[in-house]
Amino acid sequence: MKVAVINGQVPFVWGGAEEMAVNFVREMRHRAIDAHLVRIPMRWEPPARLATEMQISQMLDLDHYDVVIGSKFPNYGIQHRNMRIWLVHQYRQAYDLWDAGQSNIPNDAAGVALRDQIRRFDAEAFGRAKQIACISHPVSERLSTYMGIDAPVNPLPVNDEHLFKDCGNDGYIFAGGRINGAKRQAMIIDAMAHVRSSVKLIIAGPPESEADVTALMSKVESLDLKDRVKLDFGFLPRETIANYVNNALACAYIPFLEDSYGYVTVEAYLSSKPVITTNDAGGVLEIVKHGVTGCVVSPDPKSLADAFDDMFTNVQAARTMGSAGREAWRSLGFNWDNSIATILGLESCR
Repeated sequence: MKVAVINGQVPFVWGGAEEMAVNFVREMRHRAIDAHLVRIPMRWEPPARLATEMQISQMLDLDHYDVVIGSKFPNYGIQHRNMRIWLVHQYRQAYDLWDAGQSNIPNDAAGVALRDQIRRFDAEAFGRAKQIACISHPVSERLSTYMGIDAPVNPLPVNDEHLFKDCGNDGYIFAGGRINGAKRQAMIIDAMAHVRSSVKLIIAGPPESEADVTALMSKVESLDLKDRVKLDFGFLPRETIANYVNNALACAYIPFLEDSYGYVTVEAYLSSKPVITTNDAGGVLEIVKHGVTGCVVSPDPKSLADAFDDMFTNVQAARTMGSAGREAWRSLGFNWDNSIATILGLESCR
């Protein structure tokens, strides 16, 4: 069986979908499946460019593969006899973000036409697919609401699971992951200006732009937090990320309305660390339960600061929540064996 995993290659952007594609291929190869990663150059801006991107996907000839697996718009629109979709998300600006007035597509005649074109493209692609599974409940619910398609949830397994373990508590909150405005690391830094305890903060991950780097560094400087906040920018080795998680007091992850629970959350739980998030974080709330596996607070610096202080002054409670998070994740039974078998339609991938 020759399998192609498709990933959109947006210049200088690397995040969860890219990690998913790379590790999906790697895990299939470990199971003697001949899998290849196919990265297709693309760009989202200006919005009018999307019509061309859809056309490019439809014109690609991948018939030399037995199976093609897409995950995001527009790569799931490739016309193949055995297209299987592990859906990360549709182009939300044509769906819920359009309805909320937060789309990058202009709300004019041309914009409405483009929105409708995207929805027709999706309907045709999903109609052709041999299998559709979604990475989270919000993705599945959106697909059902707008497309009338009910698809099972097949969450992302953890990468490099063996690296994550509880190595104690060095008194800091760790906020890992891609750095941009939607992940709201700036709010986490603002929270450090309100803490009363001696808790510290480490933020680490690849920035989406130089502007993101400048903004966070300036904020640390202006709030005089240089002795309490560490910024570690870049595509860091997995061992470095694991070390930050393994020695943290707790992990903070506060994206705005994100579709998935995020690698950050699960890595924390594998290391028995509680997770601090906000009540508007989206899919993260599927597994972070307030007072049980972490803290869910309002999206403002003072509420976050209170959560940081509570973790610092109630270490045993933090450990208990972290352990509960680990057990909750383990109980779900999500792993690469099951995920690969589900997407490929196999009884077993062993």
